[in-house]
Amino acid sequence: MERNTQFVGQSLAFLDAVEQAGRAAELNRPVLVVGERGTGKELVAERLHRLSPRWGEPLIVMNCAALPETLIEAELFGHEQGAFTGATRSRAGRFEEADGGTLFLDELATLSMAAQERLLRVIEYGEVTRIGASRPMTVDVRIIAATNEDLPGLAEAGRFRPDLLDRLSFEVITLPPLRARDGDVAVLADHFGRRMAAELGWPQWPGFSTDCLGALEAHAWPGNVRELRNVVERAVYRWNEPSRAVAQIVFDPFASPWQPQRPAKAGEDPQSAPVPSLAPVSNLRAAVDAHEAAIVQAALERHRFNQRATAKALGLSYDQLRHCMRKHRLGAD
Repeated sequence: MERNTQFVGQSLAFLDAVEQAGRAAELNRPVLVVGERGTGKELVAERLHRLSPRWGEPLIVMNCAALPETLIEAELFGHEQGAFTGATRSRAGRFEEADGGTLFLDELATLSMAAQERLLRVIEYGEVTRIGASRPMTVDVRIIAATNEDLPGLAEAGRFRPDLLDRLSFEVITLPPLRARDGDVAVLADHFGRRMAAELGWPQWPGFSTDCLGALEAHAWPGNVRELRNVVERAVYRWNEPSRAVAQIVFDPFASPWQPQRPAKAGEDPQSAPVPSLAPVSNLRAAVDAHEAAIVQAALERHRFNQRATAKALGLSYDQLRHCMRKHRLGAD
């Protein structure tokens, strides 16, 4: 795999998914890749294509959520000149472009019911008819689809065609979220940190401090690997002491004392604290300390390290905040 499409991880849940993709790659059957945002669905799709007999043919990627519903069918199946307003010339669709290779349909659940019906016919008969054309053309395309939605649930609710789901789910690869990949946060953080340090021209990679690693491990990672990469690369880029281990992490780049406030929802107490997502931990005391350190660090940054303003925002006395900062080695004494 190329530098930007590497699989990095050592947890059994992650390795099982990668192995499953390797086995499915050899078969000329549809594959459905399911997972939360940022778990690597497009990387798995590329692995399925590169390890298949079609590896030398095109891999065409289409994000079904990136186009308005009125244009999705024309994008998928193509159109003839004059087929609709604005169709000034004939255009091949993604199926024709992928002929002989693989078509990756990302965000599959956003397809309209009409597009789902036409997609089902292509899978069943291997024929595509351009919009405005009278004759179909034969295509040889392997379909890989991805979603972060519960497709069986959508099918039960009448929002996704059950027959299309049956056709696409010959093999279903469900990618584990980062919070379920034991030990992979540290491995991925080191990988992304080394790459960013090299990009910045650092003479060596000093790693992360123990407190930073604890904060990374304790975070819930709703954005999964994509979020982790951004957090790590931002931390390295902002660190000005390449000879020392990176000791500051910013999880929320929007944190600022001037950040626009979200309007409170009806019936919501604007002073209530949000309930964090809880990731599995093996050391409760270390996880609590790391979470406390991350909260205080973020508050300090929001208030530009004004300790009295930070203490007031956290509901602490100045002395309590100073004690907490010393405990977690935050800022200078």
